[in-house]
Amino acid sequence: MIVGVLGPAGSYSEKAAKKWAKKMEHTDVPVFNYYEDITDTFSAVVNKTVDYGVVPVENSIEGSVGITLDQLFENEITITSEIVVPIEHCLLSKGSLSDIKIILSHPQALAQCRNFLKTHFKNTELRTTGSTSHAATLATEFDEMAAIASRSSAEMYGLKILIPNIQDHNENYTRFLVIKSKYKTSNIKSIPTEHLYKTSIIVYLDQNRPGALYEILEEFAKKEINLTKIESRPSKKALGDYLFYIDFEGSIQDETIKSALDNLGRKVKMLKNLGSYPKDN
Repeated sequence: MIVGVLGPAGSYSEKAAKKWAKKMEHTDVPVFNYYEDITDTFSAVVNKTVDYGVVPVENSIEGSVGITLDQLFENEITITSEIVVPIEHCLLSKGSLSDIKIILSHPQALAQCRNFLKTHFKNTELRTTGSTSHAATLATEFDEMAAIASRSSAEMYGLKILIPNIQDHNENYTRFLVIKSKYKTSNIKSIPTEHLYKTSIIVYLDQNRPGALYEILEEFAKKEINLTKIESRPSKKALGDYLFYIDFEGSIQDETIKSALDNLGRKVKMLKNLGSYPKDN
């Protein structure tokens, strides 16, 4: 089983993938292909270079990962699982605190540590990288470079943990999605039916019609379907034109869910079903 993740080794995406593989109790030991960015991971899934991909979709501090939402819309994929991973960012370096002139990390990690950086490194240059583990590899080159990355990255690349737990809130979690090509048969055994499921969809409304969004929400309310997330994202067609990303409890196999989606399909310009998958508890 080949799994695509953000690389290099030691990324939080890899951590999520390992947690997922253990949870699935798959007989094959996962082999990881590492990619520079989320777009490349999606491409590997769509082209079937990998069996599955693991991508970050939202963080408890910084919210949704925009590029992942865009790629979910633009590609023919299916979500097979979600994995929630606790995030502990550490300041890593070969040198000491007084040596640091440049701090590197993924844009999400830098944003999650915004207050820390403003307080302690206000005049320090910040540089973005494709992943936290990529930042860690770069920080091995010079004493004046530091990375915001995980403890495992420190161990993997021989860096010192100068300051642990530097995220702005201790309760920091990232939700990852496990995705596969829509046209690839899954070789993962099915989850027991008593497991709680979620379903993710994208809808495009007729936004020139008053009450269009209300009609969508009303459909879920009438059938007592619990929405866990609703978010707008620019359609990139015109200013003020949006797609809506909706997560809710339940599986497409449930008759209530099927009925709701059938009704929604008649009320919107476009409905894309991203899949039903076991909820990570």
